[in-house]
Amino acid sequence: MEISENGFIFSDNKELLKVDSIHHYLSTESYWAKNISLDTVRRSIENSLCFGIYKDNTQIGFARWITDKATFGWLCDVYIENDYRGQGLSKKLISFMIFHPDLQGLRRYQLATLDAHGLYEQFGFSPIQNPERQMGIVIPNAYTAPAED
Repeated sequence: MEISENGFIFSDNKELLKVDSIHHYLSTESYWAKNISLDTVRRSIENSLCFGIYKDNTQIGFARWITDKATFGWLCDVYIENDYRGQGLSKKLISFMIFHPDLQGLRRYQLATLDAHGLYEQFGFSPIQNPERQMGIVIPNAYTAPAED
């Protein structure tokens, strides 16, 4: 699936993804995946439904869904390069993704965000109902190499 608007291309074609660019952003600029390895980024892309935004053959945005395409989807790794923020690209990307044919009819769409609640609320996301039912394992600094002895 691909759409073009105002010189930007939004696509779910994994062959267009610039994995090195995605890795660079996630490992150096994101707050959620600092120091993530290139191998981990590659594996995450291989096992997810991924979306990119491109301008003049340069990747300027990315997001992925971890999903079984039947019941559940977890939206993650959403970003727009700093030079392209403030142009409505995040909204366009979320809209492109949320209506993707592989994500229709799911029972639950979920995500975590530090500071983009307003963006996601526009698409129907809200605080988790019954959070006491939710559980998880969180490994702080998972991508930081342990110190050698």
